[in-house]
Amino acid sequence: MDYFGLIPEDCLSEILSFTSPEDTARLSTSSRGFNSAAESDVVWEKFLPSDYQNIISKSKSLLASPSMKQLYFSLCDSPILTDGGKMSFSLDKKTGKKCFMISARELAISWSDTPHYWAWSSHPDSRFSEVANLRFVCWLDMRGKIETRLLSKRTNYVVYLVFKLKSGHYGLETANTFVRFVDRESDNEAEERASVVSISRQEGPGENRSKRRDDEWMEIEMGKIFNDAGEDGDVEARLMEVRRLSAKGGFIVQGIEFRPE
Repeated sequence: MDYFGLIPEDCLSEILSFTSPEDTARLSTSSRGFNSAAESDVVWEKFLPSDYQNIISKSKSLLASPSMKQLYFSLCDSPILTDGGKMSFSLDKKTGKKCFMISARELAISWSDTPHYWAWSSHPDSRFSEVANLRFVCWLDMRGKIETRLLSKRTNYVVYLVFKLKSGHYGLETANTFVRFVDRESDNEAEERASVVSISRQEGPGENRSKRRDDEWMEIEMGKIFNDAGEDGDVEARLMEVRRLSAKGGFIVQGIEFRPE
């Protein structure tokens, strides 16, 4: 007998709202009562970030979602552009935590305003209007910042550089990366603990290597942070290769992504 079917649906919805999206999906298959309650807007609005309306209001994307559940999964599967296309916003499907990607145009990239070294163009696979194309540099240095108040609280975040490699790329074997709270740690202090990564070598033993994403871009982990109460000011992620001044090229940057671990 389905005893949960005897409990009023609004009570079951309230119970589910204190679980997680993943738990709700699992419980919805265990009982007809939970299955019906799992469609409730009460449940899925609780899984959305408390500031979701403010975030959506900064986007020009049309979100025609007749229910909170559909809105939730739309934000999981289809990132929206915010802040005039400077960032994208999405949700982690399992937890509902916030994900942000900072566009290449919002990154501080050395020599990016010099066409001989970097070119800006559209790309059919990019969520942003422009990507940064590395033509040729010896000094590779880029960084991106986001305010911790925008991120989900009490959450571990992993930061990724999202990119593609062109045929014939060169000089991208290794680089150094770090992630720091700007008000807590200086550049020099963070550089001392920087991780060695390989942009051009994919998964394997040794240093942190790039991985292929579901959207056909590549990503490489730049570092991790724990966002506590969102009161730590800016967090900055940086990738650099400025010690071996050899030529580097054939690299397309879409942005830097902050994603729950």
